[in-house]
Amino acid sequence: MCHFPEDVQCGLDDFRRCGWKEILGEKREGYHAMSNVLSAAARKAIEEGRTAEGKVLWLLADACSMALKPASLNQPFEPTIILLDRRSSAPEDFAKEDIAFFATIVDDIDHPWLQARIADVLWLLNVPRSPKHALIAIDAYRSSPLSLETRLAGTLSCWERALVLARMLGPGAANRLTELEDEFCSSVEKAVIGDGVFALDIVEVLDRHHLGRSHLMVLATKLESMAREAESEGHYLLARRYFDAATKWFLKAKEKQKAAELIARSAETFVHEANARLNSSSPSYIVAASFFEDAIQKLRHIPRSQRQPLKIDERIAEIHELLTDAGEKSIEEMRSVPTPPIDITDVTSASMAMVRGKDIIEALSALVNGPPAITKQRIQGAAKEVLKRSFLQSFFGGTQLSRDGRVIGKSPSSKSAGKSQDDALWVQMVKHHGLEINFLVHGCIWPALEALRLEHRVTEGAFIALASNSPIVPPGRADLFGKALFEGYDNDFIAALHLLVPQLENLVRWHLKTRGVKTTTLDADGIHTENGLSTLAWLPEMEEIFGEDFTFEIRALFCDPFGPNLRNEVAHGLFDSGACQSAYSVYAWWFALKIVLNIFLHQRRGVDEASEWTPPPPEDSPAGESPSG
Repeated sequence: MCHFPEDVQCGLDDFRRCGWKEILGEKREGYHAMSNVLSAAARKAIEEGRTAEGKVLWLLADACSMALKPASLNQPFEPTIILLDRRSSAPEDFAKEDIAFFATIVDDIDHPWLQARIADVLWLLNVPRSPKHALIAIDAYRSSPLSLETRLAGTLSCWERALVLARMLGPGAANRLTELEDEFCSSVEKAVIGDGVFALDIVEVLDRHHLGRSHLMVLATKLESMAREAESEGHYLLARRYFDAATKWFLKAKEKQKAAELIARSAETFVHEANARLNSSSPSYIVAASFFEDAIQKLRHIPRSQRQPLKIDERIAEIHELLTDAGEKSIEEMRSVPTPPIDITDVTSASMAMVRGKDIIEALSALVNGPPAITKQRIQGAAKEVLKRSFLQSFFGGTQLSRDGRVIGKSPSSKSAGKSQDDALWVQMVKHHGLEINFLVHGCIWPALEALRLEHRVTEGAFIALASNSPIVPPGRADLFGKALFEGYDNDFIAALHLLVPQLENLVRWHLKTRGVKTTTLDADGIHTENGLSTLAWLPEMEEIFGEDFTFEIRALFCDPFGPNLRNEVAHGLFDSGACQSAYSVYAWWFALKIVLNIFLHQRRGVDEASEWTPPPPEDSPAGESPSG
């Protein structure tokens, strides 16, 4: 606030001479506008050598420049602008002589906005406080009409500040608090739907200060009336806001069944929006499905004791059918974004060359260890880079749909804070993992596998023998693992996937148990239930036992709805034959072969060639034929 020389003094006569009334004009309202014209006039006065008058105008401008936080008792004013090295005016900027100056002029001000601000600053900063200043501020604040026309100027905030001051004064404010409350309620009663959310803003002020108790039914009924009018005119978002506000006030009046009825009506506005979108010139089943889902979620807020008279459960079932239908049809709306083709000829040729001319064990080792390894650290780095460069991803989350259109996952934006930000990074990691899988399968794994099949016939017994001699395969599971590996090698990935997924889950569970990790849940009836892979994969001991790369791939490939989610898709019978033969299925088979073969090689050669996993202490396991036979 160094707008004038520090030694400049000003008083009542300077205030009366500075021309503040002409500067503001009769119709000027709104503190931002007032501050602008006052500061401009202050600069001009200083330039013309009228420093005392310039200081008066600057003090008035700075008082008006502060942002009002009407609900705050102790810090109702704050700087409007805060930059790295400077800010606009704040209450602590006013010196004692400035406060004394305000006290001399407050009674002389006949502009309600300016008088209210100066009196409020005096109430806040003068020591000791004078109730007179609070009363002046209250009366000046409420002298402007509480209407939609003056709302943009900040009238509602001024009236709320008057409420706060009246409550602080208590009996000292006489009947002002009751008058203010009655005026607020009267404004709601006189509101029309063309006012938009103005009535909602007023009842929010009443609710925030626990007022309106003597007007509960009047307010609730008015809000319901406006909600129904907005609904009839097709303003569904506005109708919802009024229905929700009416619900709150009916609950305050202990009208629980009426409140339940309005929740149901609010839910129906989502259905109306869904149908409107489906019947529009550009229908969208994706958008409609989202509205149907919102309707169901809304109806679920109704307590069960109040559902029967309104037949809520039946209505939820009906909307669920609409949601299912829209979800299935929404898949047809999905469009692929074309990108230039990528030439992977050299990669494919190199992958095929890696397995040719070798014996079966060397060829299988080249198949699983030749393609570039997926590591958590590399995927995480790539995901961070994507989030950093993607503007849209920074501000919007995402929704994951299943093949039948169900919402199976929602991701936050990367601009979220705390855990939500970590979740956004994880979702991007899973998606990037999926992209790498597709490249590896089409460019490396599948060409090498076809070349290997041309040179080597491997029997089911040989794969069972390999599994029997690999310490990572749990006791008694070698035949199932071996059969699954054979089915994939024999190009039957439907059988391979359905055998492998539960066996990989058992493998994880067995090794966790071997290391003393608790893998069950004890319910209230004392029954132990084995946890599924989606729970086991997130145990902290996973990375300690299997390493971060194996753990990451188990989570991203088998357990996450933003990835292939193989464990849950297979367990619930959601994969059709096409999905079972996708790149993800091929990769899952290759992933299983890799861990089984590499642990076998690790044990046989005594060196860790490819796996970060350390096998547990040896235990008895079934004997099998030699895998090289």
